Amino acid sequence: MDLGLKSRTALVCAASAGLGRACALALAKEGVSVTITARDRDRLEETAEELRRLTDVRISTVAGDITTDEGRAAALLACPNPDILINNAGGPPPGDFRDLSEEDWQAALNANLLTPIALIRATLDCMITRKFGRIINITSSAVKSPIPSLGLSNTARTGLTGFVAGLSRQVAKHNVTINNLLPGAFNTDRLRKTAEGTAKSSGREVDDILAERAAANPTRRVGEPEEFGAMCAFLCSAHAGYIVGQNILMDGGAFNSTM
Repeated sequence: MDLGLKSRTALVCAASAGLGRACALALAKEGVSVTITARDRDRLEETAEELRRLTDVRISTVAGDITTDEGRAAALLACPNPDILINNAGGPPPGDFRDLSEEDWQAALNANLLTPIALIRATLDCMITRKFGRIINITSSAVKSPIPSLGLSNTARTGLTGFVAGLSRQVAKHNVTINNLLPGAFNTDRLRKTAEGTAKSSGREVDDILAERAAANPTRRVGEPEEFGAMCAFLCSAHAGYIVGQNILMDGGAFNSTM
């Protein structure tokens, strides 16, 4: 299927690895010129070189922290009027809410609520003017099924979900869509890092924990980033203009619900 994205431009945040990288690659394969951001300059440049080898579109990089004013300004300077915005940032750490400081809460809200809103505010009006825009927020399956140890993430990402629910329906008439992609367990560095933490506290092997996580899923596996990237690209496509304000869960059926 031709997604109708050739010659479009995209800003993809936190895209040096994992799900952000997968989204950037899927868009680039569809002919989208992509600007990718990340804090680790070396890893970002390595990813950009890989994307250039795999595609024939322009890949630009902006090293910096997208959760800061300076990081956002640099990203928007490099890609001021994107057709596509993929909001993404590392999830906040787990912990008992009793042990979390005011600074922990502020950091989580800034990264996973205020930063996406700031980038939407900076890019939305140009999308409206040209009658095309696609905004995807990478959030978490915790929006559907809260994870007790992830109070910071549960709170910040649910706040963004509420914001998008209202705004998306105001701008849909301009062929600008805003949707959320909710990943469950995917084969990324973050999944392994989480498993390492569990292994350390339980005295078990990391590979055993990962295998157990896969076996517990209805698909008997975890997701691959390429699957996530493909869904992201479709939601950005010319064919997805009637998908508005949705929370699309990609978790292999782990969340058991009729609706």
